[in-house]
Parts: sequence; structure tokens; C-alpha cells
Amino acid sequence: MPGLLGKKIGMTSVFSADGKNVPCTVIEVGPCVVTQVKTVATDGYDALQLGFEEQKEKHCTQPELGHFKKAGVTPKRHLAEFKGFDGQYAPGDTIGVDLFTENDFVDIAGISKGKGFQGVVKRHGFGGVGQTTHGQHNRLRAPGSIGACSYPAKVFKGTRMAGQMGNKQVTVQNLQVLKVIPENNVLVIKGSIPGSKGSIVVIEK
Repeated sequence: MPGLLGKKIGMTSVFSADGKNVPCTVIEVGPCVVTQVKTVATDGYDALQLGFEEQKEKHCTQPELGHFKKAGVTPKRHLAEFKGFDGQYAPGDTIGVDLFTENDFVDIAGISKGKGFQGVVKRHGFGGVGQTTHGQHNRLRAPGSIGACSYPAKVFKGTRMAGQMGNKQVTVQNLQVLKVIPENNVLVIKGSIPGSKGSIVVIEK
């Protein structure tokens, strides 16, 4: 689906027409520059490669510099491909936040906040052993049995245990666009989206 790259600015709230206080997220969207046009004839599928945010040449590899020079654009920090764009685009064209309109519904993908190494209560919502008497010591937040000792004599893959939590790509679907501010390249989305302030997100129709 067509979409753009953006940067999460933060959260705020707005009042709806019926007077309700609605939490929302503010995203700086684009402007994104077309760095490559992929077609069925040359690449086997139709798509646009878009670049977002300027980057110094010294931070690019030689192949990247050649790629941007061929497109006739300045080096970009982030690249992503999107399908389903209507109309004809050429390398160097700019696509702005006006791609979206109010009351559109979008899917937003981003890297969630990292929580570090966490136990099963926080990571998976375990209730803990519960029983704190009759000799129980320091067992309230323990996971309990993770496998039998005779059969299968191993721990199955995917068993919910303690481990790294967060810092993964998360996609939130069907978020409503409350407001589009083209002069500031800003999109106001109803609800929350994954990631910390300043993180890069992908917004798709």
C-alpha cells in the first residue's frame, strides 16, 4: 500500500466535536523523495523507493552515493519501498503529507521501546505462584514448571520464559488520522504508536 516515512514527535490530546478528550500522537511525515522507481520490466514488480531525512556524504558508502547520484538526489538517511502509488513518479520527485487526508485509516510500523531482560510476570503476564505460605521462599514471580523431566526430557521451543523484552518491530493497524497539517508536514493520529520520541516509523494507507 502507498505510504511514507516519518518521525514520532510525541503525544498530546485534542478535543473531539462532541467534547471528548482524545489522546493522539504527532508525527512529522516526509517530505519523502523518490530515490528509485521499480517496474515489472526491470525488477519484476512495481514499487517506489522513498528516502527520508538528509545525511552527510561522509556517512554513506560508495555504492549508496552512486545510487543517490543516479537518482539525482542528496544522500538520505532512511530508505523504504512502497507499492500501490497512483500516477507517474520519477526519481527526484517529492511526496508530502498531503498523501493522507483526515479520517483516513493507516497502519503504522515502528521499533518498540526496549525494556531489557524481564521476567515472565512483566513479559508474558504470568500471575506468579500465588501461594506465599507453607515454606514458599522468593517464589511469588517464578514461572513454575517449564517441562517434564522424563518426557519430553527437554524444553519445547517457544516456551514462555524470561528474556529480552521490546526493541522489536511492531505494527499497529487501523489508526485514524485526526488532522493533517501540510505546512508543518505533521500528521495527528488517534491513539499511540510504537517507538520512542524521535524514532522512525512507516505509515501506510
